[in-house]
Amino acid sequence: MSNDTAGTNGLIKDTTTQTFMTDVIQESMKQPVLVDFWAEWCGPCKQLGPMLEKAVVAAKGKVKLVKMDIDKYPQIAGQLGVQSIPAVFAFSKGQPVDGFMGAVPESQIKEFITRIAGPGGDPDTEAMLAEAEALLTEGEGEAAAQIFAQIYEQDPENLKAIAGLARVAIAAGELEQAKTTLSLTPKGKENDPAIASARAALEVAEQASELGDLAGLARQVEADPKNFQAKFDYALALAAANKREEAVDQLLDIARRDRKWNDDGARKQLVQFFEAWGPMDETTIYGRRRLSSILFS
Repeated sequence: MSNDTAGTNGLIKDTTTQTFMTDVIQESMKQPVLVDFWAEWCGPCKQLGPMLEKAVVAAKGKVKLVKMDIDKYPQIAGQLGVQSIPAVFAFSKGQPVDGFMGAVPESQIKEFITRIAGPGGDPDTEAMLAEAEALLTEGEGEAAAQIFAQIYEQDPENLKAIAGLARVAIAAGELEQAKTTLSLTPKGKENDPAIASARAALEVAEQASELGDLAGLARQVEADPKNFQAKFDYALALAAANKREEAVDQLLDIARRDRKWNDDGARKQLVQFFEAWGPMDETTIYGRRRLSSILFS
């Protein structure tokens, strides 16, 4: 395939590790750019690719699509924590802002592009969602839940409202309630980024609930910094306590000292954290940057 795919007016092209900065990072300063990580041997990639290209062309210039063969150019996918393909990341203003994995239906691709490029949703609903998210971040779970619930009552298929209610329950330690809430996700929407993020957060919380108290784990790590299992457990407990950067640092230390420990367990857990927190979370950006420096140094 040529760098510029024929008949797409420059909307779709292939990229390499060397041209990624120009094709994606710099181009996304002008408009959103989707990056499709694929490989020749990947059957689902061959299903997704044509649908993705069709949707991008139909968007008439609102987004561009860049395709990267991970067999030829694995470095960028590794930096972003891609564990399976197809994987699609949306970049805007030089940063990854959203994404999905798997050969999703064409309707979901269209929804994804609309969400990334516009037009936006109902302004009142978007404002309410933003307010609820801010309240949840500030620890005002009950107030956030009331807004998310109001949105859900008006629109039972609003995935951000469902995910928000689930995250409120997780923050309150009500993990069974979070599971029940996530079960309200409409069929076929399970891989939506908001739902996937809430599900990852629930998995982290469930793992942490089986551990000891934070202070006890901290003492274990202090007594033996090479006790990687203690550091791993401590990282989970820190994440559950919303001490995100400290949690990331514990796992980064394991990856730096012994990448192969527990079948690359530290890196895999970091990827789950990043999914739970979302691509634009400050700690996700910090963690991805630090992890890349370890993996590719």
